[in-house]
Amino acid sequence: MRKEVLLIIPAYNEEASIGNFLDSVLASDVTDFADIIVINDASADTTAEIVKSKQIKLISHPYNLGYGTALQSGYKYAVKYGYQYVIQIDGDGQHDVCNIKRIYQTLCQNTSGSSPDLIIGSRFLKDSQSFSISFFKKLAMSFFRKFIKITSSQIITDPTSGLQGLSYPVFSYYATFGNFDNDYPDANMIVQMSLLGFKIEEIPAVMHARTAGKSMHFGIIEPILYMFIMVFSTCNAFFRSKFHIYPAPKKLRGDINLDKK
Repeated sequence: MRKEVLLIIPAYNEEASIGNFLDSVLASDVTDFADIIVINDASADTTAEIVKSKQIKLISHPYNLGYGTALQSGYKYAVKYGYQYVIQIDGDGQHDVCNIKRIYQTLCQNTSGSSPDLIIGSRFLKDSQSFSISFFKKLAMSFFRKFIKITSSQIITDPTSGLQGLSYPVFSYYATFGNFDNDYPDANMIVQMSLLGFKIEEIPAVMHARTAGKSMHFGIIEPILYMFIMVFSTCNAFFRSKFHIYPAPKKLRGDINLDKK
């Protein structure tokens, strides 16, 4: 029987780390409440073979389509097969496995109907554990924190965190064409979902430095390009939400019933 949670792991050329990471997930109690799927974004190495050897569900893109598209493939799968929650986590080992259960428990807390719609694992909250980051990345994060606060009045300490938990209304909205950034879904998505009325919450996270492979923000050109793209896409999300260009989410129309799922 399917669990109520789908754990989505996007992966691109992660042969050096994904095997150990998947072993740590399988050795934990995550499989008690979550199914696992890896979205292989046309890796040129043995990432797909390693995942198959672990007997874990795998979807492989025929071409490299980008991080956002890999996540959206997972969202579409979750909608198709009726999952109630999605937790997304990187396969490079930077996100500790202990974060998964924490996010799940927060998604399901449902105290007086106050469960968050979108949970972000932050390395900058009290009780978080993290690694040192570069000056330029700190500068970028500071900029996007202020940008998010100005545009949506939302206080987010870790706007580039890919460690997230999503309720059905969120990931089903993301699964729809035009509602999700297929390249860099970071601060722009936070602004969009906040302005659309979704409840966003951060929780402390445990993160580690990458020990193998290459980050998608590696080098000099990539981080600069990312900054420009993110500024424009966040502005785009702000204006589209303010002027109601996005379609109204089902959550806000009140026509979604998770009991039927």
